[in-house]
Amino acid sequence: MEKAFRFNSIAEFHAFCNLPKPEHPLISLIDYSKVSYPVEEHELKWIQHFYAIGLKRNVNAKFNYGQQQYDFDSGVLTFVSPLQFLKLEINQEAKAEPTGWLLLVHPDFLWNTPLAKKIKSYDFFQYAVNEALFLSDKEERVIVDILQRIEQEYQSNLDKFSQDLIIAQIELLLIYSERFYERQFITRKKSNHELLERFENVLSNYFKSGQLLENGTPTVTAIAEQLNISPNYLGSLLRIHTQQSTQQHIQHKLIEYAKEQLSTTNLSISEIAYELGFEHPQSFSKLFKSKTNLTPLAFRQSFN
Repeated sequence: MEKAFRFNSIAEFHAFCNLPKPEHPLISLIDYSKVSYPVEEHELKWIQHFYAIGLKRNVNAKFNYGQQQYDFDSGVLTFVSPLQFLKLEINQEAKAEPTGWLLLVHPDFLWNTPLAKKIKSYDFFQYAVNEALFLSDKEERVIVDILQRIEQEYQSNLDKFSQDLIIAQIELLLIYSERFYERQFITRKKSNHELLERFENVLSNYFKSGQLLENGTPTVTAIAEQLNISPNYLGSLLRIHTQQSTQQHIQHKLIEYAKEQLSTTNLSISEIAYELGFEHPQSFSKLFKSKTNLTPLAFRQSFN
């Protein structure tokens, strides 16, 4: 199937899944066991204009977000932001019935609230999808409880407090998710340290291979692509384990390489700056001094 559906509203998505009309036009909690995609299709592609937070189990489909794939298991929490491309490969022979919850939130519901801007800062809406959040039973109960409180609030008689209460619950959900993600990073120490090791190797090879002269200082995106993860995921990993951003790591490696050149070669400051990918030596000198409190020349003279 080549056609990609586009869901501009939550009501359109409800209709597509053979669900009753949503009780609120801008927010809906769906019981995933009641979702019924068009049975004649084994592959579905779509773009949605709303946020989706899904807690799903026994999913009878492979779920692709962008170009990656979610590996579903018990207690997997997934996050999708608006206007992202999704693909579902449905297994018609699956025996277990999918269960769980799917919270849909249209950006208009967040309009004129602090969360409208803040929600974009949560890294997990942009993670490589093999980094879905795996929950313990206790963590899952926390998430489900919040989801059900959101549903209860919009199902009640709406008043001037309703939106604020729902927004507060959504933010609570995101804060707990952030906590659980950090726990996941920390408990996966072995794989995380292996990834950090690969990051250091990729960065070192970039500097030693002459790519600086050809391509300039490596970008965060370029490094993340070589590691097959998203820039945001790499940034989160580094911040949790090293308290530094990816850009800070790149600059640190750049300064270390510059120190090596200044102390072991007779290249001029301009030549070293050029080798490091700087168009102007002044830019290199400014960065070097900001990181070492010495000019490149003063650093070199300290070795004489």
